[in-house]
Amino acid sequence: MGFLVTTLIFVAIGVIASLCARICCNRGPSTNLLHLTLIITATVCCWMMWAIVYLAQLKPLIVPVLSEGETCVRACKAFNEELQQVEKEVCFLKKEVTVIKFNKHIGFSKLPESATTFPSSRQSTTEEKMVVGMKDDLNTILNCINAQTKELIAISVVGMGGIGKTTLAKKVFDDSMIRSQFDKHAWVTISEDYNKRQMLLDVVSSITGINQEIMSNDKLMETVYKGLKGRRFLIVIDDLWSTEAWNLMRRIFPNDYNKSRIILTTRLKNVANHASSSDFPPHDMSFLSLDDSWNLFTERLFKKDPYPQQLEVTGKHIIQQCQGLPLSIVVISGLIGNIERTHDNWKKIEENLNSFFGTASEQCQAILSLSYNYLPQYLKACFLYIGSFPEDMEIRVSKLISSWIAEQFIKARSNTRLEVVAEEYLQELTDRSLILVGGRRANGRIKTCKIHDLLRQMCIREAQIENVVHFTNNYVSDGINDHRRVIIPYLIQDYFRDHPEHRNGKITTRSLIFLGRQSYVVTGIYYWPYSISDFKLLKVLDAHAIGFDFSRIIPQLVHLRYVDARVNDPSSLAKLFNLQTIIIYSQKKNVQLPTEIWTMSEIKHVDITDVDMPNPPLGEQPLFLNNLHTLAVKSSAVVLKILRSFPNLNKLKINDVRSTEWNAFLDCLLVLEGLVTLNIQAAASLNSPFFLSKDIFLPNLAKLSLNSTFFPWEDMAVLAKLPNLEVLKADNAFWGTDWKLDEDVVFPELKYLGVHHGNLEIWEATSDNFPMLEELNLSWLHFLEEIPESIGEIMTLRSIEIKDCNSAVITSAEQIRENQEIYGAGKDDQRSSVGKSVGVVNTE
Repeated sequence: MGFLVTTLIFVAIGVIASLCARICCNRGPSTNLLHLTLIITATVCCWMMWAIVYLAQLKPLIVPVLSEGETCVRACKAFNEELQQVEKEVCFLKKEVTVIKFNKHIGFSKLPESATTFPSSRQSTTEEKMVVGMKDDLNTILNCINAQTKELIAISVVGMGGIGKTTLAKKVFDDSMIRSQFDKHAWVTISEDYNKRQMLLDVVSSITGINQEIMSNDKLMETVYKGLKGRRFLIVIDDLWSTEAWNLMRRIFPNDYNKSRIILTTRLKNVANHASSSDFPPHDMSFLSLDDSWNLFTERLFKKDPYPQQLEVTGKHIIQQCQGLPLSIVVISGLIGNIERTHDNWKKIEENLNSFFGTASEQCQAILSLSYNYLPQYLKACFLYIGSFPEDMEIRVSKLISSWIAEQFIKARSNTRLEVVAEEYLQELTDRSLILVGGRRANGRIKTCKIHDLLRQMCIREAQIENVVHFTNNYVSDGINDHRRVIIPYLIQDYFRDHPEHRNGKITTRSLIFLGRQSYVVTGIYYWPYSISDFKLLKVLDAHAIGFDFSRIIPQLVHLRYVDARVNDPSSLAKLFNLQTIIIYSQKKNVQLPTEIWTMSEIKHVDITDVDMPNPPLGEQPLFLNNLHTLAVKSSAVVLKILRSFPNLNKLKINDVRSTEWNAFLDCLLVLEGLVTLNIQAAASLNSPFFLSKDIFLPNLAKLSLNSTFFPWEDMAVLAKLPNLEVLKADNAFWGTDWKLDEDVVFPELKYLGVHHGNLEIWEATSDNFPMLEELNLSWLHFLEEIPESIGEIMTLRSIEIKDCNSAVITSAEQIRENQEIYGAGKDDQRSSVGKSVGVVNTE
């Protein structure tokens, strides 16, 4: 009787413990099963130990033939076997839970999109959304990364262009769960036109974060090797085209038997086989099934809305023509998403696609051409212009927009700045899936963009037909006389010397753009740029990368609207009355723009941080003040005198603000109410810190960057009064050991907070101080004790990035992530999904 009652008590304890675990730690089916198994195992083990003791006391009655020693040995042996079996089951469950959590974390559980009302809203890129049908591919890569072998292995992903190789690699590379396993991370794109030096520069830049152009190739290789030696690293080599490139790359990555991994993508099976080992053969990307293709199409086109049933048959016929190629599906969904959703429109697209026959690659080209033909006329030139940039190059959007405007691609719209219209054009091309978002700014706006190789090939063909832009390469032998716009990449270091025929006959070139780093330094550099003076009709000159002094050439190019170049004698700009954008730098000190600058009414953008502004003519109102939107300048008495006279200034960057100038600068800010972006590079010191005026009111300011101002932390309360501040970057901007935020100090719209350098030790804040914070970036805070725990209670928080901080800061960040996962488990509200997506990245 006692045995039965005690057994029932153990069963009741196990049931109660299981219910408690389910209520308190509900993380999903897999995790619940793991908890239940552990609790039952513990209960059974306790019962078995009690039963052994209990039965041992009854030995004379139930086991008279067994000695006491034999009973104990057999019981212990059975108990040990039971424990080993349980251990195996627990290990299996842990592995299953890891895979499920990874799949959810990496994108198969849909995350709610952040509510936004500003064009800077965070929007997913094409690559972020193309995850349908990749679950098995992701698990295959995950298994390779988590393989028990300690040797450095290459994980090859092979497949045709547009099938999703880069998307797959990026989903793995960007995931915080994966990144947290490695000390170093780097992404390198090789491309078909592979250049050894450029490749090494990209690797060094990706690993060290420093541009090392002055190093020799051998030194670059040594830098990479030493930077990775002894570290566990994850490297992605995207778009590899040759075994030669792989052999070079492989030599610079040390094999320290610490489970480092390399993921490479390629279209060529022989390259994949060459890089892979027999234990880890290449992973072949397969085409999507019809169901997955339809799911991708509807997800892209209708989001969460139900699709019209009357369009399903026609829609599936269209998708069948894509032959399971993700790029084709995404592009066709972008096309259909920008026309009226009627049966006739869809039927017309279906008929167009039915007229094409061929392989998946040929059909893809037909779809891309169709998508281009459906573009409105105002977008075609902008799109072809993007396609003329080098393969896999990330294009700076700010520069791209300035070029579009200078090329007169942007149509004027009443009461709207051309820059805003251009950004809408860019977003429309993104929505049509014709360009990819490379990177975003802290406020979510597009920082860089790029174009898929297959789309770029189509652009080059169309651009040559329509003479929109001419992209030169190493194999070009013709001149550039009759090309309206010419883009010359860094690979052609001596193009003009090798092609003197461009000077023969009438030159009609309007735009001349040199891309890449300063790689044009060749023997003939001191004479061939002078030939640019023959381009009398030139309107756009972007020669920043050359490093050649254009002072003697500029005066002859009187039609210039856009200039970005080294100009040691800025007075050479005196007669260029059509200028809209001036971006110049000088290697001479104490030089200034010509006084004629004040009479140039078309100027909208000025970037001259190492060139001085001239005094305006006495008694005359400068003509260009009303049109100036962007100004990057070094602080001076002249600048502070005229700064308050720019009523439409939208973006201001000012360098070397000294303590004697600070109060005058604050007075200027009082009247610059139209500022959206402000970057202050001060010249303060610990002995002469700056202070913020409590009267500052910039109602439209969305982004603020502060450097070397050394404000007291109490001045943060002043910045909290900026009603639309979304991004705050502070580098040595505040000084003091304690930062305590009162409950009434609230940053209502702040989405990004970056704090770098300083002596901060104690930070006290609550989630109410930053109700909309999405990203927190902390670096070089060696004395900070921890991140406030309540930061983890912010519903919108997505990531915390830490670089070179106290180890306790990393620990507190990891604790925040764990707490959010625990809190979010089992909840159906927005916080659950957001909490699970928070990533903590330590970039030390």
